[in-house]
Amino acid sequence: MSYILDLSKSVYEISKEHPDIIEIMKELGFESITAPGMINTAGRFMTIPKGALIKNISMDKIKEVFKSKGYEVKE
Repeated sequence: MSYILDLSKSVYEISKEHPDIIEIMKELGFESITAPGMINTAGRFMTIPKGALIKNISMDKIKEVFKSKGYEVKE
């Protein structure tokens, strides 16, 4: 069974549905996501595509990693 990763939702919303995305995002280069309060502050308005743009991380790489972890990526 795959999980749906809706890229239009905020990181906060996604993390509440799928808490394991925090560790996956950390592995992808979003190290600050585990900082205390980050999900509850910036995560409320930040989406994965916006974060990827800021951190200069390829969306293709992000999609590939999430797909390998059993997610279906919805854009």
